[in-house]
Amino acid sequence: MPGGRVIRAYSNVYYVDTGDEVLECRPRGRLKLRDTRVLVGDLVRVSQAGPGLGAIDEVLPRRNALARPQVANVDQAVIVLAVHEPELELLLADRFLVLAAAAELEAILCLNKVDLACPGEVGPVVKVYEDAGYLVVATSAKTGEGLAALRSALARKVSVLAGPSGVGKSSLLNALNPDLRLRTGEVSRKVRRGTHTTRHVALVPVGSGGLVADTPGFTQLELDGIPPQDIAWFFPEIAALAPRCKFRGCAHRAEPECRVKEGVAEGLVDGGRYARYLELVREAEATYRAY
Repeated sequence: MPGGRVIRAYSNVYYVDTGDEVLECRPRGRLKLRDTRVLVGDLVRVSQAGPGLGAIDEVLPRRNALARPQVANVDQAVIVLAVHEPELELLLADRFLVLAAAAELEAILCLNKVDLACPGEVGPVVKVYEDAGYLVVATSAKTGEGLAALRSALARKVSVLAGPSGVGKSSLLNALNPDLRLRTGEVSRKVRRGTHTTRHVALVPVGSGGLVADTPGFTQLELDGIPPQDIAWFFPEIAALAPRCKFRGCAHRAEPECRVKEGVAEGLVDGGRYARYLELVREAEATYRAY
């Protein structure tokens, strides 16, 4: 029985790349009876049902699965934000990065539309996140800046591309692979937010063996189910200093002899990142109680 990877899904129709061809498939009835949901990115076993047609007989065990966007077997998350149009929201960036860490995914921060930036505007942001331990790529789908570095980061991996609407995710994918011809949209002049142009999750090729999940954009993401005390471990620079706090279980807020707060004062932890850490802890406290 041949195997393949689900690369697109529309309603109850799944497109499976077997390496030789892409089959339009539906799941067998026994999968429905088991309440097994097929996700984009799933590795599956299929049987031929006709020219270009197949049936999904089995979903193989997943390495991971994300609930939003719904995609499986991902190697890394690429968080895409625009420098302008829409305006850069670092709290949203940190929320995405926490969610990626909670899902045990490596994370890359992509700052797009750098052609709209003022001189000296992007460098300090890049430094903050590089100092925190992240790979940061500054790109412009319009001018081509940074595309080679982004393509290298995506090579031979399955990546999920996530970020708010209008930041240029589809434009970046079109720049990496012009054959995709993905639909793109303009940022609303009234609300300064992008329009949703991606309606379904799909894995698209970007060269060098890389596949990217082009996903619907999100403007809000909640930290549902993440314990507040875990947030610190998803900030690499805070996690590095936390074991040296005086008190075990230090929340790095009002506790004395907190090495993290000392690190902020010494410049080892960026003050803005620390403030956003506190905001996300407050958010997690509210949502986790209701979870």
